[in-house]
Amino acid sequence: MGYITKVVFRIGGINISSLQGKTAIITGASSGIGESIAQHFAMEGANVVLAARRKDRLESLAQRIESEHQVSAKIVVADVTKQSDMENLVEETKKDFSSVDIFINNAGVMLLSFLKNDKVEQWEQMVDVNIKGVLFGIHAALPAMLEQEAGHIVNVSSVAGHEVFPSSTVYSATKYAVKALSMGMEKELSRTGVRVTNVSPGAVSTELPEHITDEEVLSMFEDRKGRRTLESEDIARSVVYAVTQPSYVNVNEVIVRPMQDK
Repeated sequence: MGYITKVVFRIGGINISSLQGKTAIITGASSGIGESIAQHFAMEGANVVLAARRKDRLESLAQRIESEHQVSAKIVVADVTKQSDMENLVEETKKDFSSVDIFINNAGVMLLSFLKNDKVEQWEQMVDVNIKGVLFGIHAALPAMLEQEAGHIVNVSSVAGHEVFPSSTVYSATKYAVKALSMGMEKELSRTGVRVTNVSPGAVSTELPEHITDEEVLSMFEDRKGRRTLESEDIARSVVYAVTQPSYVNVNEVIVRPMQDK
């Protein structure tokens, strides 16, 4: 059976877990929230395995992390929509590290569009990345965590997984699915030592909106320019909070929204 090296420090008499020496896999690590999570985990002493399709960005991030922090940063080029890529991601991690302690299902796409504009291929892409990609990550990582009787899976959903707005119908459906998966996992795994957290960010300043092609949605976004958004670092800090709680604490749900100017 594998094992996790656990480092604990105390704040106000409560044992808080450290990420020192743990290994975290982050999908969608080439930009945005995934990149920021990787950097914050490395700052806390975790070794990180960076997964995405853009090799050049992964290499640049890995070099920065290893030069700034005393940790290892491994890159694995992977497409979350391919089951074999997710299986290879975990196997490559196990080759270099003693355990798979944390798996961040972060990769996602937000192709907002109005249903009447019939962007079926984009609907399918969101289902493939946002739902099947998460399922393939769970499939690949969970067996190792069950074997070592410890681990933490973090699924990045969205506030769109809690409420629907015009043009978010399909995107919200995929993020509601991620939330449902997280809820079911927590119930099934609560006695196994594997913890599950669903993270739902509000509007975050990332490249996701740049992929939207529906002209009506783009016009709507133009009207909302100037509204306050979160930064990727805000979500990363929330994830660090969730995964560093004492081992008997399971932070099931984290919702992070921006405050609005009066």
